[in-house]
Amino acid sequence: MMETICPVDVMCAKEISALLQPPSTSEVQEYFEKLLSERQCRGIKVKQSGEFGKGVYAETDFGEGELVLKDQMLVGAQHPLNKIDCLVCSFCFKFIGSIELQIGRRLFLQNVIVSGNDKCDADTLSHISKDCCDTDSSDGDNGSYTKDHENFEIGGSSSSKENHVLPRGVVESLMNGEMLLPYTNRFSLPSPVACPGGCGEAYYCSKSCAEADWEMVHSLLCTGERSQSHSRAALMKFNEHANETNDIFLLAAKAISLTILRYRKLKSTYQKEENCTAPSDGGIFNFSLLLEAWKPISVGYKRRWWDCMALPDDVDCSDEAAFRMQIKELAFAFLKAAILDKECEPLFSLEIYGHIIGMFELNNLDLVVASPVEDYFLYIDDLPHAEKKEAEEITQPILNALGNDYSVFCQGTAFFPLQSCMNHSCHPNAKAFKREEDRDGRATIIAHRPITKGEEVTISYIDEDLSYEERQASLADYGFKCRCSRCLKEEL
Repeated sequence: MMETICPVDVMCAKEISALLQPPSTSEVQEYFEKLLSERQCRGIKVKQSGEFGKGVYAETDFGEGELVLKDQMLVGAQHPLNKIDCLVCSFCFKFIGSIELQIGRRLFLQNVIVSGNDKCDADTLSHISKDCCDTDSSDGDNGSYTKDHENFEIGGSSSSKENHVLPRGVVESLMNGEMLLPYTNRFSLPSPVACPGGCGEAYYCSKSCAEADWEMVHSLLCTGERSQSHSRAALMKFNEHANETNDIFLLAAKAISLTILRYRKLKSTYQKEENCTAPSDGGIFNFSLLLEAWKPISVGYKRRWWDCMALPDDVDCSDEAAFRMQIKELAFAFLKAAILDKECEPLFSLEIYGHIIGMFELNNLDLVVASPVEDYFLYIDDLPHAEKKEAEEITQPILNALGNDYSVFCQGTAFFPLQSCMNHSCHPNAKAFKREEDRDGRATIIAHRPITKGEEVTISYIDEDLSYEERQASLADYGFKCRCSRCLKEEL
């Protein structure tokens, strides 16, 4: 265990202790009952479950395969490298633009990586995305597509991408909407809406998503000209550091930004109602308001991240202390320089920061959204022979250029408040599973087998096909030994 050296940890020790104090059972119950009501989640309830803290329980019977929960994330982030493959809404993570844009942008950026020593930084992504998304493409009918087959340069029969190269002009025509592929009008996607701060990094499926993200977190974390951060340079350094080390740092930044913006909104309402002003010394205006703003984070189970995150394989055990200190200090220093709010100063302690990341390490769920590009090529493959043959004169060279991984899912990580309350079992009765109709970033939990009213809804945190010893080892980072019926049976 490492000693805390952050000055804020010392100056704000009392406030930090209060923020990290687990809420009472009644407070937790009240919070989740309100959340379930607001999200119109029916058939489940969150309540205390003895030694395992809170759990999710069925309020009705669920049949196998039936939807148990669709949960909106509190904060989430697309993996940096996945942004090369998928252009999605930065708030709800739906795919945006067009099939042509998705394909053209991916081919272009992959070529940038190959020609740029395997590196495609945020600045490149920003410029390419801005150029692509500022271009309007018109919808065409089934016959409205380019037939310049001679423009495609196709190599031999090998499946290697090097032998299936599209000319730059074709790729750019796909990106800017000049080239329309056959039948893509059957796969319309929302037009991209740019970030209101002008960062060129965040795009959205609608104005409502753009506004919601701006109000919730992005206004402080935007690197554009209208950003509300203190230092866009520090923010960009923080983003670069997080992308190179652990993108879960980005989620921690979103959690802090979320709390600050919630606090400011609560403070504004309080001042109007009480007709009072903030103190001139810049101290905490009303700590109870900060506690209330912190509530969505306070109800999550937390341990300090350096107590629950494994050391990377390439770091020697003897260097562990220095490695962890460097990672947390560098990441946090940049974030603090970018968005520090003196009235919310306790949030900028390493103890708080460490617990937020620890909460994500223990509770996050993979963010996965299926790509419409796969649906498109499957549609072409299922056409009647004559139509398929004609369409494939255009689509096959593009499919060859994309290679075997022609359709990559949107992938990331996110914290889902209701799903995170579900406890583990090596013989779970529910699972995270995206159905055909689930095309956004919400967590989807379905019944793995019949669930009866009153039964706890459980999921597996690990691969349940592992042996007993392997499962227990995998669960060690979570801080408990599984005592489910299967483990008790196999333990003997």
